[in-house]
Amino acid sequence: MVWSGTWVAERLGVRLEGNDRDGEGGGERLRGLLGLALRRNPKRAHLLVSNVLGKHVPQSPAVVHGAGHGLGQRVRALLGDEEAARAVVVGYAETATALGHSVADGLALAPYVHSTRRPVPGVPRAGGFEEAHSHATSHLLLPEDPALLARPGPLVLVDDEFSTGNTVLNTLAELHRAHPRERYVIVALVDMRGPGDRDRLDAFARETGARVDLVALASGRTVLPDGVLAAGAELVERYGSAPPGPGGPRRAPGARRVGIGWPEGLPDGGRHGFLPAHRERLEAALPAMAARLAAALAAPGEAAAPRAAPRRILVLGCEELMYAPLRLATALEELSAGTEVRFSTTTRSPVLAVDDPGYAIRTRLVFPAHDDPADGPGERYAYNVAGGDFDAVVAVVDSAADTPALHAPGGLLDRLTEHTPRVLLVVVPSHVPKTPRAAGGHAAAAAGRLAGPLRGPAFSSYAPEDVGWLLQDLSHAELEAPTEEREEAIQSGGAHYAESLPVEYQPSEEYQRLFRTALDSSAARIARAVGTVTETVLAERSPRPVLVSLARAGTPVGVLMRRWARRRHGLDLPHYAVSIVRGRGIDANALRWLRHHHDPADIVFVDGWTGKGAITRELTAALAAFDGFHPEIAVLADPGGCVRTYGTRDDFLIPSACLNSTVSGLVSRTVLRADLVGPDDYHGAKFYRELAGADVSELFLDTVAARFDETAARVAADVKELLAADRTPTWVGWAAVERISEEYGIHDVNLVKPGVGETTRVLLRRVPWKILARAGAGAELDHVRLLAAQRGVPVEEVGELPYSCVGLIHPRYTRGATGADGTAVTSL
Repeated sequence: MVWSGTWVAERLGVRLEGNDRDGEGGGERLRGLLGLALRRNPKRAHLLVSNVLGKHVPQSPAVVHGAGHGLGQRVRALLGDEEAARAVVVGYAETATALGHSVADGLALAPYVHSTRRPVPGVPRAGGFEEAHSHATSHLLLPEDPALLARPGPLVLVDDEFSTGNTVLNTLAELHRAHPRERYVIVALVDMRGPGDRDRLDAFARETGARVDLVALASGRTVLPDGVLAAGAELVERYGSAPPGPGGPRRAPGARRVGIGWPEGLPDGGRHGFLPAHRERLEAALPAMAARLAAALAAPGEAAAPRAAPRRILVLGCEELMYAPLRLATALEELSAGTEVRFSTTTRSPVLAVDDPGYAIRTRLVFPAHDDPADGPGERYAYNVAGGDFDAVVAVVDSAADTPALHAPGGLLDRLTEHTPRVLLVVVPSHVPKTPRAAGGHAAAAAGRLAGPLRGPAFSSYAPEDVGWLLQDLSHAELEAPTEEREEAIQSGGAHYAESLPVEYQPSEEYQRLFRTALDSSAARIARAVGTVTETVLAERSPRPVLVSLARAGTPVGVLMRRWARRRHGLDLPHYAVSIVRGRGIDANALRWLRHHHDPADIVFVDGWTGKGAITRELTAALAAFDGFHPEIAVLADPGGCVRTYGTRDDFLIPSACLNSTVSGLVSRTVLRADLVGPDDYHGAKFYRELAGADVSELFLDTVAARFDETAARVAADVKELLAADRTPTWVGWAAVERISEEYGIHDVNLVKPGVGETTRVLLRRVPWKILARAGAGAELDHVRLLAAQRGVPVEEVGELPYSCVGLIHPRYTRGATGADGTAVTSL
């Protein structure tokens, strides 16, 4: 039998080698578990395709479930029955949702939750993290019971493969910050990490004092020859122009909906938690559901004409919904003797299809997304279904994905009817958690009791009409810590960045001169961007918007937008500042107050600039729990290509980024710490009254506002052009950050800070490693070069960079290592 990686191996020289500790058969074991395919990816052209995951390759459901169940039994043996009973299992969306479920089955008594890219109204986030190689929405953890992730026992993390371990390491750091524990077990089908990746996980264990074990079916490495990326890209271009899979006339009359009697109240999967009691209910109900499905498959066609019973059936799940269709398939396989049952699921991942026995992805069906809450429109794929010689396909979706797009011409069901005589549709009810919605009466009453906004001069040096701060005053608290100490605590998982404050940077006379020079030279450009974003908001969002700036970088922009609207239109717009914290979400109490006093449809969130788009994603996820709010941010500058409403997409110096509180009304960055901020409190911040002598907040506002009138004509032309343009976010910044993260060996997108504003923040607040500056960038980076020189940070000129500059923070887990250029990493 031809190995399904032969085609790629012969053309690119890619090899899979087993680890020495796995013995002579290690390589064969890997090749039995994995095939190879190609995709369009600038960092890794080849793709490891699992033969036992049930995602891209249709496989016996007993094999798919058995692989995960066996791993779960190994984890149970490793932990012992007592510790296994205290464990909680976490799986990754989308590919490992069923694998994680199956591992939890093997553990027998472990509850399970998997990450999701589908925000659910009314369900607060219990955590979240970025998947560094993904352009899709961030992973969300949305258990119905937040205490599920606070269980004191071992945490078992399940993914389909480890190539670098970056995603797992990011998850461990995030979860350890929230709920430190003594033991973690990492589970995967295959472990393909290199020595450096293994060292980073070992370093995490040493730094946190936690024990970290790893369990996999096989381990090894992928051997890549020089030039493999270019050669892979050439192959993708050559074969990518061919049709992605066989098509043809309709073979089935259309999909037939089948009811299987899914038990009322039983969750459809682990998106919001799946407990041992749920597992028992499912096991009890499976035989009857499989019998109904088998009867529907054996029933005559629409015209009651007899037809042969199917001999080869595919049960096809839908993206994250893998476990419910997998267990239906296993039960159907047990019931249907003499019938070959296979299982796979649809996916968002684009992969090249080549119809060759030595290639893992033989055919590809392309269809529009029909699960918009998960990650918006776009193409989705079903691999190795066309040409699979299936007599029937059973498509299993949850009710949230049972949308008109599923049934439309060219949709998934329509495409399936081209390749099989029978298509059945099973819809499993989407589980709706019992968490009280934020819009409930109790929440509204609580909002009425919340304090009103803080205003200057009692809090901040801004005029009271300029902004109301929906924060609590923590000026009395000792929150500042040395930069190096904060950095070590943040990266080790010992503290979140929002739990302390950096010591306020006091600019030298030379730096203050640079600020004033930059302000004078850029005031007209900023005024034009302020006018453009404000006029766009008035034209598209609301004629009388309520501006809500994200403290504190967004607050000077919100004040300027308010001043533009007053001068140019005579509007006196309300403006508030609220806190949003990466990884923790937006201040829910502030949102409740806003909804109690304003129409959420009129609220426009405002920020200074976009970098890679992390806050944009954070806001979208956080607002899923609140009806009526528009999740998009309006920004002065959008170099990251993350939003539709902006003043410019150029990365240029906004002088308010040059300083900290002294250009932001003397208010600190916001603080969220459990001992200071209770469940009914606003997030906090400090008012640095003692820095009044250095305050340039009003100077910044007045200098920019003085240029409003002279830029009005250019603003009108800009807005006319923008309103007619395609402003769909491109997320070009996120792609650049991923590339830089890998090229410089950082492996964590959160430590790459793109754009002049974020780079300045790195130099003022963090422990930077180096600065990347676009070749030819001139005086607009003078302040960056000065700060870098003061801190002894090298500035490296780079030819191709979508930003003016990028600040790099090197992870402390690689302390003592060298960077991609061979320079020593600064010790923390």
